[in-house]
Amino acid sequence: EPIRYAIPEELDRGSLVGNLAKDLGFGVGDLPTRNLRVIAEKKFFTVSPENGNLLVSDRIDREEICGKKSTCVLEFEMVAEKPLNFFHVTVLIQDINDNPPTFSQNITELEISELALTGATFALESAQDPDVGVNSLQQYYLSPDPHFSLIQKENLDGSRYPELVLKAPLDREEQPHHHLVLTAVDGGEPSRSCTTQIRVIVADANDNPPVFTQDMYRVNVAENLPAGSSVLKVMAIDMDEGINAEIIYAFINIGKEVRQLFKLDSKTGELTTIGELDFEERDSYTIGVEAKDGGHHTAYCKVQIDISDENDNAPEITLASESQHIQEDAELGTAVALIKTHDLDSGFNGEILCQLKGNFPFKIVQDTKNTYRLVTDGALDREQIPEYNVTITATDKGNPPLSSSKTITLHILDAA
Repeated sequence: EPIRYAIPEELDRGSLVGNLAKDLGFGVGDLPTRNLRVIAEKKFFTVSPENGNLLVSDRIDREEICGKKSTCVLEFEMVAEKPLNFFHVTVLIQDINDNPPTFSQNITELEISELALTGATFALESAQDPDVGVNSLQQYYLSPDPHFSLIQKENLDGSRYPELVLKAPLDREEQPHHHLVLTAVDGGEPSRSCTTQIRVIVADANDNPPVFTQDMYRVNVAENLPAGSSVLKVMAIDMDEGINAEIIYAFINIGKEVRQLFKLDSKTGELTTIGELDFEERDSYTIGVEAKDGGHHTAYCKVQIDISDENDNAPEITLASESQHIQEDAELGTAVALIKTHDLDSGFNGEILCQLKGNFPFKIVQDTKNTYRLVTDGALDREQIPEYNVTITATDKGNPPLSSSKTITLHILDAA
């Protein structure tokens, strides 16, 4: 079983995570010979050689490492020598409220027809908060106004967004503008907040707003979809004629990342890709779309794009530790090398089979899901075969499968 710890993000370098040596059952006197050390691509932790404490060695920013994932876990292996062995360690990174909500604009202009009906809703810009859980954005508040109120809704991914509700009729001749303040507050302790101003422009409007054929459009696309491919087409219908029936489509409430990946045709409503999708980076997008006619009526819909995983990443093989010289009288099962495999894909595309290519007096023994040992499995005779070039192959279960190989040279030492 892995050794498990939990720490908050942004701890100072040198902060204690736990007494790893004690948790592994090592005594302080064992530390000089066991040479306990961390094996990881990016080393956020180190082990004290004096007492076996696991310490923070680099800045741990939960948002940078895991983004908006609800659970953030750093996994790595420890290697000990004499005897050679792997130990799996997982560290749960807990979120702290180190980011306030933010709006992308300080002032937003919103045009609303004076003929808009009481109860009509209008989309407002969502605030963004990279924190998760209770530290993320929790609530919106609107400054008091006799004509407007606020409701809060949730996207499929759990993120919240505000909508403005018209609660009293507007009269452009009486009051052409309304000034509101929208506040976003997170749930941290203490809480953090931000504000944006909303300037409502009351305009004459036609008597038929556009209506989308669906409130929610949903599509599933492969991550290897070429740039320039059509994803789907949204459509709004307006019963008016002439300029009042001409509809312009636009994105609303989306971030920079979405704009770099998707393009919306303002006239046809066709959504196409302009960047490369990557399931390993993000597996879904929720996009807001606005349809506005010539008379300033607007309608809104959501587009949910789910990305399906393709087997586009070959397994990776890492030799965490290897002994290039072996005594010819080594016992069966003697560890020769520690092997670690990794595949960025998920599901069957990320499941790996590790095996030897060729006939050798060695075999591969699996320790954990992605860690193995190369051990002796037959008699060695330096006089007959003084060295072996052993090729290790890792193959995933994708269709078609992808594989990679790594070769190590093992020298047989003479025994008296």
